[in-house]
Amino acid sequence: MKLSLNICQEFSSVDLKTLSKDQLIEKINQQIGATEEVIDLGAQYQGVLVAKIVSCEKHPDADKLSLCKIDDGGANKQVARDASGYVQVVCGAPNAREGLIVAWIPPGVVVPSTVNKDPLTLEAREIRGQVSGGMLASESELDISGEHTGLLEINASDEGEELIHPGTEFKKLYGLDDLVFDVENKMFTHRPDLFGQLGLARELAGIQGLKFNSPTWYTENVKFKDAENSLVVENQIPKLCARYMAVALDGIKVGPSPTWLKSNLHRLGIRPINNVVDITNYMMILTGQPMHAFDADKISGKIIIRNPKKGEKMTLLDGKEITLDTGSILIADEQKPIALGGVMGAKNSEVSKSTTRIIVECANFDMFNIRRSSMHYGIFSDSVTRFTKGQSPRQCAAVLSQSLGLFEQLTGGKQASDICDEYVVPAKPANIDVKLVNESLGTDLSDTDVATILNNVEINVAAGGRGQQVQPPFWRTDLEIYQDIIEEVGRLYGFNKLPKSLPSRTTTPPITNKEVELKKNLRQALASFGANEVLTYNFVHGNLLTKAGQTPENSYKLRNALSPDLEYYRQTITPSLLDKVHPNIKSGHDEFALFEIGKSHNKVHSKKDEVPQELDMLAMVYANKKPAKTDGSAYFQARNYLDQLMASFGLTLEYKTVGDDMIFPVTAPFDFKRSALVTTKETKTFIGIVGEYKQEVANGFKLPDVSAGFEIGTAHILEALGKKTDSGYKPLGRYPSTTQDITTNVAGGISYREVFETINAKLTASDYDYQISLVGIYQPNKTSQKNITFKITLSRPDRTLTTEEVNILTQSLVDY
Repeated sequence: MKLSLNICQEFSSVDLKTLSKDQLIEKINQQIGATEEVIDLGAQYQGVLVAKIVSCEKHPDADKLSLCKIDDGGANKQVARDASGYVQVVCGAPNAREGLIVAWIPPGVVVPSTVNKDPLTLEAREIRGQVSGGMLASESELDISGEHTGLLEINASDEGEELIHPGTEFKKLYGLDDLVFDVENKMFTHRPDLFGQLGLARELAGIQGLKFNSPTWYTENVKFKDAENSLVVENQIPKLCARYMAVALDGIKVGPSPTWLKSNLHRLGIRPINNVVDITNYMMILTGQPMHAFDADKISGKIIIRNPKKGEKMTLLDGKEITLDTGSILIADEQKPIALGGVMGAKNSEVSKSTTRIIVECANFDMFNIRRSSMHYGIFSDSVTRFTKGQSPRQCAAVLSQSLGLFEQLTGGKQASDICDEYVVPAKPANIDVKLVNESLGTDLSDTDVATILNNVEINVAAGGRGQQVQPPFWRTDLEIYQDIIEEVGRLYGFNKLPKSLPSRTTTPPITNKEVELKKNLRQALASFGANEVLTYNFVHGNLLTKAGQTPENSYKLRNALSPDLEYYRQTITPSLLDKVHPNIKSGHDEFALFEIGKSHNKVHSKKDEVPQELDMLAMVYANKKPAKTDGSAYFQARNYLDQLMASFGLTLEYKTVGDDMIFPVTAPFDFKRSALVTTKETKTFIGIVGEYKQEVANGFKLPDVSAGFEIGTAHILEALGKKTDSGYKPLGRYPSTTQDITTNVAGGISYREVFETINAKLTASDYDYQISLVGIYQPNKTSQKNITFKITLSRPDRTLTTEEVNILTQSLVDY
């Protein structure tokens, strides 16, 4: 959920910006929800200026370009100017003209829309023989909306004369000098009011101990105008639709919204569409109350709220045709469905450029039914997000009334019918005893303290016969019982201020879960080797599977996916890790290793019509942006991680070539000729694969040239540990060790594995403690021999080694 500090401030008579950014983040984290990201919107527009086009002439060598001279009031000191002090800019926008006030991005300034992607810094350059000092920007380039067909036209009607003179910093317009907080909404799913900027403004005041007063249009009783015409609404399912308000408007002119409205929507994650739709969305982001607009000329007769008939179909606004479930909430006219209540409108009643009459809906639907419909149809709209939190039906009148003013101001529409409305019973007051509050929280608050804390967020408190009587405001549908009130007092007071004391209780050690213990040890070991753990979704997009060389048909597809990007269960973990490599390379990390321990599911390892089998897997990917020094170094880097990991558990791995028939989800991303199957010495069974990735996989994920990894089943590791008889413990040596590199020269056809096993067997048969690792393999071009170099560390537990005996042993190893 995004919170705009500037928009919140518009609702508040007290200053919400008294705290620093860091202090505000800490308060939000402690008392509202975890802050995932803070966007300094003003920094995005650093250096962008307001300018006036003083002349606009056709480019001498290009039909579709113009030569504009602009006045920036001399604000930019680095750019080249003509004798009049104007800057020349080459422009291709069709609406460029003399006298237009525009946004100018000078040379040396980053284009705002690219700041959070691949930053593009402009420079003065020649275009068809004419030097252009920066660019004149569209709304898309300014990251205000997706509109890119022409320049942003800055009007005094939007911002006032004092802000639109040449040289003004562009960020001072449209409230763009703003901080936008992206707050994890899972922390307040029970708080419908916090899904609107008004509710968030109230919370910002409350957690700072400031008194907040909602705007009068939101809290006072609303009086609507009477009209000659009537709009007929029939609610057949009042249990599922607690309130349905609607009104008709005439004289609508559909067109683009003013820039301030598009900017407000865009920064909060809503795509501007047209002035009618944007007004309904704007009221939603302000109050949390979704609205919908129908083209009145496409509706036949009265509006009916009912359940769908069996087999009834409807095409939604996004073009998706659905067969309606009989338990859903349907908005229909006398001939056809026109909306899936609370979820999405129908294509057949959509507002278009030719619309002149609309019907505006402001309703309240059952949160559980909306949730069920959303999951059933796989539709996740902003409307669904808010309705499933339990919006108050009592705010509908205020929201509808305020929207009518915006419709008249921005579309010219006038009320053409009476307001259709059905009302609900107000919330009942609750009684709370301050003594009970203090006993529950361990505090020593007075009656006045409790009343002040609650009154700051407009929860009315008055003295009653049994303690204090609390009347929750209509937007706080989550406050139902006295425990809710106590929790609210504790949260606003600050849980971090509550006295800390340990409970007195007896404890018994838990039974060790070997699987949990193994995963913990795996994490610790890999982290100690420098690898970084990531956590990704168990669900993925079908394109991710395809890029990894896996077949989507082997994945279980979710009927009620969380989003269209998370439709499939992942078959293995490797694709999820590969998807994170390029973003990290792009962020400036040249060399790193990522790993994840998690679950995967695929149809290959599950029997038909049975519950999908969960596979516990460990995957790691190593990536290095720097060129490889030797061929195959990526493979050996990944293998080294795996060898060290298993050695820390006392397990010995064996590697085998990958046969062409080893086509499984876990092997799919890997290049069989540059990979190896992994088995353990203890079980002799296949536990996974290590190696480099196929070229098409590397290209698909934009991997650097040096990339490799492994994926193994953690259940197989547990099995190997169970069969391990030797504890692997050896006391620390009392005597010094010696380390030497040895190189063996062998025929090119002899595998590394064969050489390693022979040398390892010789060392095992000796009386020495040893460690052996690969240094490198070198085979000159057009030769039949190759050199394999090992690093060997030798010691004895009972004495210091002599040079002679070390030389004898190493020579025997060299003479392979």
